[in-house]
Amino acid sequence: MSYQYQDQGERAAVLQKVRRLVVKVGSNLVRETPAARTGELIDQLVALRERGTEVILVTSGAIPLGMNILNRKNRPKDMAKVQALAALGQCYLMRHYENACEAHGFHCAQLLITAADLHNRDRNLPVTACLEALLEAGVLPVINENDSVSVEQIKIGDNDTLAAMVATMLGADLTVLLTTIDGFHESGKADGELGQRISVIRELDDRLLAMAGSTDGNPYSTGGMITKLHAASICTTGGHALAIVDGHDFGNLKRFLEGEDLGTLFLQPDLSHPMRSWQRFLAFFSEPAGSIILDAGATDALIRHNKSLLPGGVLGSSGTFRKGDTVRLVGPDRTEIARGVVNFSYEELAKICGAKTSELSSRLGHPVENTEVVHKDYLVIIK
Repeated sequence: MSYQYQDQGERAAVLQKVRRLVVKVGSNLVRETPAARTGELIDQLVALRERGTEVILVTSGAIPLGMNILNRKNRPKDMAKVQALAALGQCYLMRHYENACEAHGFHCAQLLITAADLHNRDRNLPVTACLEALLEAGVLPVINENDSVSVEQIKIGDNDTLAAMVATMLGADLTVLLTTIDGFHESGKADGELGQRISVIRELDDRLLAMAGSTDGNPYSTGGMITKLHAASICTTGGHALAIVDGHDFGNLKRFLEGEDLGTLFLQPDLSHPMRSWQRFLAFFSEPAGSIILDAGATDALIRHNKSLLPGGVLGSSGTFRKGDTVRLVGPDRTEIARGVVNFSYEELAKICGAKTSELSSRLGHPVENTEVVHKDYLVIIK
């Protein structure tokens, strides 16, 4: 089975390696008494910092706090009004975090991130460098999506995903999502009923995904369990673990990190060769310009034997990509298995699908320098 109900030493094995930690706190955990709640959270993070753990905080709460300030009961549907609430609430939220940090003799720094900051390599690298510089200076990075300028079409969408992406950018060892539920549960017998808490998940499969709901219907939050599973998929594929922990009591963070069987731990696979930074960018942040369809033999060669993709293994393509673009590599069933940097345009690839290497020059009408459609050195498996 891909999961178990009790910890059997998995937490200890993961936690002893944690040197860099991303903690995400949900809106409902800070919105009602923000000064007290942010103070309680920072108290817990201080203890982690004092034992040498680098901590990055991803926080929700700007929009709900903006609603509180203006005495709004319901989240508005108009985007401009939501953005205005985010701008107002973010100032209030950061004031509380900075006050709590100053009480312990250090500072925090605000980073408001948009989807473009993650997906554009020229912007992704400076964000990563800024975070590294803050950690080196002993400053606590406090990250939120820049809801005051993001619009629906270009939003990251939820801070569970943002936390997973930040952790992947920085090569974190563990991401902890502090939320209003005590972990991931099996489905109950009745609709909407929670079954037994799952302690450890070794692999996300279709059965687990089917157990997750979507949004929880709360006017103060977005996401739900499905976004947490998406975040877990990003983290574990990228090579590190993720946990869902009840944040009503922020002391649960300490107890979890001491090995107590709280919440749900998603284990990373046993990777003998962890992803390098450019591979993480390619797998999780790049925006593919198209897809290349592989036959069964090429799919097996990539996944099992670390081979480059040759024209003979290509069945077809979609999209209008150019040489040097990022593309998805999909199997015969159209499931994405990898991403890579393509050496041919979509027009050229249409002429050489299924061809032998020796036929490329004659089919294209010019000498061919790189005979691989995607070289293994510019490819990352994500299946």
